[in-house]
Amino acid sequence: MSKRLLVILTALIVVAAFAGGAFLYDRSGKGAEPASAATAANGTLVRPHSPVIGPPEAPVTIVEFFDPMCEACRAFYPIVKQIMADFPKDVRLVLRYTPFHEGADTAVRILETARAQGRFEPVLEALMATQPEWAAHGAPDLDKAWGYAKVAGLLVQRAQSEASSPEITRVLEQDIADVKANNVQQTPTFFVNGKALTNFGPQQLRDLVQREVDQVRKGS
Repeated sequence: MSKRLLVILTALIVVAAFAGGAFLYDRSGKGAEPASAATAANGTLVRPHSPVIGPPEAPVTIVEFFDPMCEACRAFYPIVKQIMADFPKDVRLVLRYTPFHEGADTAVRILETARAQGRFEPVLEALMATQPEWAAHGAPDLDKAWGYAKVAGLLVQRAQSEASSPEITRVLEQDIADVKANNVQQTPTFFVNGKALTNFGPQQLRDLVQREVDQVRKGS
């Protein structure tokens, strides 16, 4: 069995275990309508400050509205990485912070200080890998999150002094405003080249990316 297939099957099992949509973190608690693809034209999907993973000039952009404390985001993290690995020159990932959970704003600040130190991806990897240990809903242990970030190379003392900077606060405020502008009610929410993933699932995401890659290649 290929690594990609194994990852997809694992994610499908997780999705099945949370049948009925409970797997997704739904802030409204009432099964919100998915974000509309029409919102992609309003300029709020990607901002100059948004973290980018992958080739900056890649022709296909996955935008993920992402909460670092969301279990579904953690489950999809290796899936998105595998998709990007399968299209290494064609696909980039843009993360938009969606701090729905209590304490998620602090986790975002950890990631932003890591980005300032050139340690964004290692710290993101560490927080995703250890999420069950620090991100208990209703009782997050952010000291542990800082500790795991330190193991990943973050200079914590410097980072903590910068975590509440006006620059990072503006990033959070802008992302929260864009979450509302795009009617994002659950995490993760994906757009691919501005098209909303309205039928949620690992294979559906891969299929949407494949269609966009194929379209780009036909036009080149």
